[in-house]
Parts: sequence; C-alpha cells; structure tokens
Amino acid sequence: MGLGDGAAYLCRENMKYGLAKIHIVQEKLGFSPDATFVSTPDETVTRNKTRWKAGFGYGGKLVWGSGKDPFIILDAKPNACGMLVGGLNTLPDPTQLIENITTYKNECYIDNIKLDWDFAHSNHFIDLFEVETLKLDYNFPKYVFVIHGSAPELCRDNKRGIGLYLDKSKVLQNISKKIETEFGSLNVLTDDEAKEYYTFYRYAERFSKNKRKVVAKTIFGKFKEICNVNHQGLLNYNELLLGCHNTGGRKSIFPVALKADLPGFLFEGKENISDEIIEVCGFYRRAEKLGVIDRLRKSNILPHGGGYSFSDFLKVKDVIEIADRRYFILEMRAEIGNKICSDVRDMEFDYRGKAVVLRTVELQLGQIVAKLIPKFVLKI
Repeated sequence: MGLGDGAAYLCRENMKYGLAKIHIVQEKLGFSPDATFVSTPDETVTRNKTRWKAGFGYGGKLVWGSGKDPFIILDAKPNACGMLVGGLNTLPDPTQLIENITTYKNECYIDNIKLDWDFAHSNHFIDLFEVETLKLDYNFPKYVFVIHGSAPELCRDNKRGIGLYLDKSKVLQNISKKIETEFGSLNVLTDDEAKEYYTFYRYAERFSKNKRKVVAKTIFGKFKEICNVNHQGLLNYNELLLGCHNTGGRKSIFPVALKADLPGFLFEGKENISDEIIEVCGFYRRAEKLGVIDRLRKSNILPHGGGYSFSDFLKVKDVIEIADRRYFILEMRAEIGNKICSDVRDMEFDYRGKAVVLRTVELQLGQIVAKLIPKFVLKI
C-alpha cells in the first residue's frame, strides 16, 4: 500500500527474498508456507545493513503464523523502537533543555542498566511542536514533544537476559538455528529458545517505553502523556512490526512524524483494512485464494513516519544475484543510463513528505485528530 516510488519498489523487491526464505523455512519446520508482508504508506528500505541483506524492507507488518507457534525469525531484528508523545502547556527554552540533557544524561538508569543516549543517532530525535487540534473530541495541550528512540542497551548480551540482535549477542548465536535456503540462510529460534527470547523481548518493550518516560521527565519535568507506542518489534511469536504502528483496532492516538521542516500528525487508530480498500488495492481475490484474507482484514496498521525516499530513480528494473548478494538495477528519473546498487546505505536519501499522510487517509487506515507545527528539533 506504499506510494509506488523508488524506495517502495526497492522494499518490495528485497522483501521477495525475505518472504521466499521464510516460506522455505516454514516448510522445513512443518508449518504452512504462508508468510506475508502488508506494507504501510511509508513502505521503504531499511538502512540496517544486516536486515537489508537478509531480505527485509521497512514500513509494514510481517506475519508468518498464528501468533501461537514458538517460532521467531531473528534476521528482521526486533528492537522495541517507538515514540512517546508528551503534552506541555508552555514551550520550553531550548537552552534549558540542552542544560538538562548535558547535566543528567549520564545519570539515567533503569534496573541498574545505564541508558544509552541514542536520540541523536540515525533518524531518532526529540521534536517540539505546537498543536492544532482537528477533532473536537480531544483537548490536547498547546505544545507537545515527540521522543523517538529504542533500546540499544538490550541489543547485546546484558545482565537481564539474551540480547535482541543476533549479530551482537553471543548467547543468541549459540542457541539459534541457521537454516540454509536457495536464497540465503535464515536464523530462527524455536520451542523453548523462542519462548525465552519472546519473554526477554517483552521486557525490552517495557524497558524501551520506560526509557522514553525517564528521558522525558529528565528533560521536560512534568508533562501529560498522550501516547507511548512501539513501531518496531514483536507482537507475538509470529508477528513483527517493521516500522509501523499496530492500532489493534483501538481508537488510541498514534504519531506520524515527517521531515523536520514539515508538520507531524496525530492519528486516531481504527480497525483496518476494510474489504472495500482490499478490493481497490487489487488484493481481494489473491488474498482469498492464498487463504490470508482475514489476515488483511485484521492488519490494524498505521505508518509511523514518512520513510526514506530517493529522488534520482523511479523503480527497480531488475535484480542480479552474484555470490549470495543482490544487485538492484534502477531506472533513473532522467531516463539516461541505470544505477546499480546493493547496499542502500551508500545512496543519498531524503525523507518523504505529506504524500504518506494523504495516502493513509485515502486508505482509511486512521483519522487525523491533530496537526503538529514544528518549533525545534533536538539532535543531541
């Protein structure tokens, strides 16, 4: 359900390999090969090299079972990333905020674990906005901040349990299974090991949410919590959010953050995707044939941001496979020559704008309840 731009095409082409590997592994483990990826309007690439090489994109929900089978895919790298939206009655002085961060950031702990200050890393941030409420049911404060961050403290081996990331946790490497397929290997956990990992992931999810609260109190003092939701991580054994919100059919609030110089938005979640939209998108007959129509009806997804974009190419023309590596042949916007890439981190990128929000409304995935006017961004 993406925008059909170059980044969306790259996501789809790469996800074919990830899904193909999962299908093969499902069959080898005795499961039905029915893994799906339902993309959101911010469908794009992931700049995490390991995740991309494994055959995964970003901006959607990955499902490979009922949710009850102890079978977890590690290569997609769940990390409990999310956003906290907090309300303020007055706009704080940036100087005071910087002083608070400088003074206290080395003194923040949860469960005796020192917090990594990752809010200047990659696309993580702390944003301040003025609020324009668009639905009378809500009485939002005049200003809000958005804290976007994850739990890097728990990606590696730690005192609370096994790490989240296979490439950073020796314990995880020892207990995981590496299964070879025609499209490359897939690292998984099953049975008791999957149960142990999922228990630890739930702790990491709570840790990540609590971390954003601790950071918010440290920087801003008293605030009104509007929402604190994760958009990257496991929902159960067999469902994984890859950069999208899970509304769960609830009328809760979810943030969509765009570029620093564009408004953000607060959405009210709803049950999705409707049969009408499934039909309009051309998915209905295929989903019925494959037996996944109910999975689409219960997607309950929203984008979490704009997603990466690339201005110089339109789509993927072809994919070359050499020595267990994929090379994407890109059709250039100028219609002169082609670009060939493998690691998307080497490509110049930008972030999408309001088109993602318009597409979200068009697909009836949620309702806009507030517009957030940017005041300033902290990347420290």
